[in-house]
Amino acid sequence: MKKLIWIGCLSYFVIGLAHVVLGSILPVLLQHYDRSYSAGGELIFSQFAGFLAGVLVSPLLNRRFGKRGGIMIATGLLLCAEIAYAFLPPWGWMYVIAVAAGFGFGMIEAVIGTIIIAAVTEGTAVAMSRLEVLFGVGALLMPLAASPLIAAGQWRLAFLIVAAFSLLSLLFWAKSRFGPLDSALDERPPRPNRAAATGTARRLSLPYKGKQWVVLGLFILFFFLYVGTEMSLVNFMPAIFIAKLGMSEASAALTVTFFWLAMSAGRLFAGVIAERISYRIYVLVSCFAALLLLIIFPYAGHRLAAFAIILLLGLFMSGIFSIALVFSSKLLPGAEESTPSIMIASGGIGGAVLPLLTGWSMDHLQIAQTSGLLAAFAALLFLLSVTAWRIG
Repeated sequence: MKKLIWIGCLSYFVIGLAHVVLGSILPVLLQHYDRSYSAGGELIFSQFAGFLAGVLVSPLLNRRFGKRGGIMIATGLLLCAEIAYAFLPPWGWMYVIAVAAGFGFGMIEAVIGTIIIAAVTEGTAVAMSRLEVLFGVGALLMPLAASPLIAAGQWRLAFLIVAAFSLLSLLFWAKSRFGPLDSALDERPPRPNRAAATGTARRLSLPYKGKQWVVLGLFILFFFLYVGTEMSLVNFMPAIFIAKLGMSEASAALTVTFFWLAMSAGRLFAGVIAERISYRIYVLVSCFAALLLLIIFPYAGHRLAAFAIILLLGLFMSGIFSIALVFSSKLLPGAEESTPSIMIASGGIGGAVLPLLTGWSMDHLQIAQTSGLLAAFAALLFLLSVTAWRIG
């Protein structure tokens, strides 16, 4: 069991690297291709469109190839995509590669989460928190590695770092044995006949009734906004710091490291704090703090103050996703199997759409107005958390 958890942690580490590699080098990548930030937003949109497809398609591939086979397919696709990125092909192909990369790490996240929840019967929350921490570690180390590579003019090697760890993860999944769990990982359920499939479809229909649909809609919008805001921050934060404070591209890449350092630290304690003060209060306070910090951010004229705000943002946003996921499941009893998947998919859509809007604003609005747009996202998030607090 420990081996399964730690290999799962390695895969989440790879996902963390893959999530932020584009954002870490986005200013120099766009400069190389002579493209605008709107084009950067489109590239991130493509990657998260692939992410959403990976989450949605993962059950089909799991049934066809087994969970281990599904992870290996997704990891192999991510490996190939990152290598293709490193060759810097014509810009049109970058969108195709982005979809493939997003599909790969989206499917990895969905499948490993399913495996851990099903296989770990005791301490499931602890196991999942380990995965989230390793995700954060990967997300903070990638910008840290990208900064000297940018300074040396070798920034394309950042993609090969992700590829190397993807290959390592692929080898571990291919060669490792997990004893009694092997049968569950490699199981390929037989295809049902038409009558059985009809009965299964009836049983798998969404189990929401009455006011539960209102709660479901509330949290779908919440996750759409949260993931979209987070991805807008991590992908455009370096560009904002370059435009706002005149930082170098290599130094600006470190802003994402500071953000994810705070996110990783906060995730170590988020679950314990949320259990003590209740899920609804934790989500409400975290969203209010994020709103306040994003309102203050445009007025931070000194680098030290701006970095302090980024650290605090990471701390207060660190547990919103996981705690809100548990909170939504608790408010929708009887739908524990469907609710997390719906919320992750909603987040994937937000992670695709809102960075597209943020990239457009970087090109057509002033930097303070782009910061105001992020604050507006946070304001809507806070209003939804107030509504969820009243319901909970």
